[in-house]
Amino acid sequence: MPVTIDRTTSSRRAPPQPARLSLTPAPGGLDGMWWPRSRALTRELPTLTAALGERWGRITGVTVHPAYWPVIPHWVSVAGRTVQVGWSTEAQDPHRLTLSLPDGRRDVLVIPPGTGAGAAAQLMAGDGIDAPAREEAADRIDARIREEAWETDGGAGRPSFPPRPIGSAGPSPAGRRR
Repeated sequence: MPVTIDRTTSSRRAPPQPARLSLTPAPGGLDGMWWPRSRALTRELPTLTAALGERWGRITGVTVHPAYWPVIPHWVSVAGRTVQVGWSTEAQDPHRLTLSLPDGRRDVLVIPPGTGAGAAAQLMAGDGIDAPAREEAADRIDARIREEAWETDGGAGRPSFPPRPIGSAGPSPAGRRR
């Protein structure tokens, strides 16, 4: 029996959706706000750097805080060239993304991907909220998303111990002997 495989739809990928950006400068040194669709930097950064490259010029690097990004690539490909990706826990705010350009750097507030459309629109518009308040709001949203994930995954409330950082040495809190 002959089998026919139609590859016209499976070989095409949907074009990337445009980056959700607000490039209104804000207090605290923010040059704009970005609302990614996921925590996958390899998927999100090419669209962001391409959009910002059209407005700000060639982006040569991106620095993130590793707290909210499960995988941090060393580089991403943008329009046939590479953009270096780095991380810092000391110099980088967890809710900011720093973009390096030949003439300096720009900081963008990252609105958590799971944020509702209304709250994200309010954060992106500013609505009289200063930079620290925006970052506190983003932090509260991240905490709520983590708690909802815990509840959805079968948790019975918050864990009684703080989670161990990825890659830390030593036994887990549940495996400690008393």
